[in-house]
Amino acid sequence: MPITHCIFDAYGTLFDVAGAARAAAATPQGAALSQHWAQLAAHWRAKQLEYTWLRAITGDHADFQQVTQDGLDWSLEAMGLDGDPALRAQLLDLYRTLPAYPEVPAMLQALNAAGYTCAILSNGTPQMLSDAVTSAGIDGQLDALLSIEDVGIYKPARAVYDMVRTRYDTNPDEVLFVSSNGWDAAGASGYGFNVLWVNRAGQPVDRMPHKPTRTERDLTNLPHFIKEF
Repeated sequence: MPITHCIFDAYGTLFDVAGAARAAAATPQGAALSQHWAQLAAHWRAKQLEYTWLRAITGDHADFQQVTQDGLDWSLEAMGLDGDPALRAQLLDLYRTLPAYPEVPAMLQALNAAGYTCAILSNGTPQMLSDAVTSAGIDGQLDALLSIEDVGIYKPARAVYDMVRTRYDTNPDEVLFVSSNGWDAAGASGYGFNVLWVNRAGQPVDRMPHKPTRTERDLTNLPHFIKEF
């Protein structure tokens, strides 16, 4: 069946998760990060994701805002920067308004013009997602911001992907799911979605039972090849 819905992961796919550390490092308040912002961003992202998986496994749910704070606190301590509450506050504030990747606005506009329904399916809380899309100026291009808070468990749990079918009453093969996270791409593929893995970092394919349908380095050409799925 032809694709009718294009569902995007948010963080790392539409929004640059390194953007908060990069922006902080360019300010006087974030001078301590000037040489180390990339390392902090990598630690922060890794711990943020690790905590979602651990909480899903143990059933000890906390929302993504809390998980994001916890990941940052671990990272700041690991880098010897945990004694600067102003830096912590600045980083968390900047995370609310992460920049979209440069190709994202035009890509969404083209998909909408072609008649595809575009939405986000994310670990983020509703408020986090609302802040991010508004800041990036893409809120008018998205039909829905689907948050895992409605089911209380993180991706790649099947209950999360079920949210798309519940919202749109679609068959999985009518959906193109787009993620920059290899584990998310594998989970969505196993669910039955067509999957585009946006492999921005040039990483190997994860050794999981299910693989993405297609891999690209960014989202620039998605409107041109979506009909090939």
